Amino acid sequence: PVRAKELSKSTPALVSEVIKQSESDTASELSFRYNWCRKTNCNDSHSSDMASVSSVSGSVLSVYSGDFGSVDTQGSVQFALDYNEKSKEFQIYVTQCKDLATVDERKERSDPYVKTYLLPDKARMGKRKTSVKKRTVNPVYNEILRYKIEKSVLLIQTLNLSVWHNDTLGRNSFLGEREVDLASWDWSNRKLNWYPLKPRSLSIRNGVDHCGVMNLSIKYIPPGTLGPKNPPTGEVHIWVKDARDLPQLRPSGVDSFVKCYVLPDTSKKSYQKTRIVKKDQNPLFNHTIVYDGFHTEDLKDACVELTVWDHEKLTNHFLGGIRLGMGTGISYGIPVDWMDSTQEEVALWQEITSNPNEWIEATLPLRSSLAGKRKFRK
Repeated sequence: PVRAKELSKSTPALVSEVIKQSESDTASELSFRYNWCRKTNCNDSHSSDMASVSSVSGSVLSVYSGDFGSVDTQGSVQFALDYNEKSKEFQIYVTQCKDLATVDERKERSDPYVKTYLLPDKARMGKRKTSVKKRTVNPVYNEILRYKIEKSVLLIQTLNLSVWHNDTLGRNSFLGEREVDLASWDWSNRKLNWYPLKPRSLSIRNGVDHCGVMNLSIKYIPPGTLGPKNPPTGEVHIWVKDARDLPQLRPSGVDSFVKCYVLPDTSKKSYQKTRIVKKDQNPLFNHTIVYDGFHTEDLKDACVELTVWDHEKLTNHFLGGIRLGMGTGISYGIPVDWMDSTQEEVALWQEITSNPNEWIEATLPLRSSLAGKRKFRK
């Protein structure tokens, strides 16, 4: 394509993966030269002379990342839960599993291990995992997985405990899982119990659990439709109204804000954000963002990404997001992972292209994770 001189791939990088420490996801950025601009003004966001536009920000990796298997779930896992008030430590005592599925049927073997996350924000506390037990469907672990966490924060989490077959080439297979609502857990119960393993949680797999919805309106104004050279270039107006039922990651509530990019650009000149609304799971933003410099043909290749974040002093936590585009997987002739709009998101984008100069309203579910990115360079 004329606009892309060089394409290089970039994938989310895992900063660390240590059993007794957290892991986090980092966003790869992409930079791309374009002619559209953003404009900024108080409660409106409207800026000009933006020469670049870029992709994505902090997507959350799937709980099931790395699953290459198609094994039927069977068997059970034995574990106990406890909270040490003195050390402020959540402890998961994983003793053993039995009757697990056989992954390598030819060799009649599985190499299982147990992995845990605290949901909904699995990147916040990271994962913990046991050792791998070789060539057995009845592994014995007798290991304690630990999280340093305040009890009040723990009680608004869900424990996801899953069992996996470890493959030497990294092609791991999901064997089953259990989820525990820690708010309703009987903390006086410290006994070891057996729990049947269950198939993947549909809510997590489909990325729609705990995330809430966003209410917005959007319109496209083609160049010259309001008078001679008015506007001189096409404009996309995005009115972020509010969000509902956001996940609460800590007892004090959610301090949320919305980031916006027009992909494939994630440069600072493309970046816009709303104000922070504190301690509200149903924040009212009432914020308008305007990007100009569009040609009508750009609409099939561009994608508006809106992501909701929980603000903290040291770091922000991803809560959910949407991508408005054609969902073709291609931008300016180049395959890209972020052109992955859902059916509802595509329908809204198509409606603004077929109804220029009209505000189109929508309520869209926030996705709990967004696909990977690719990097463009001039």
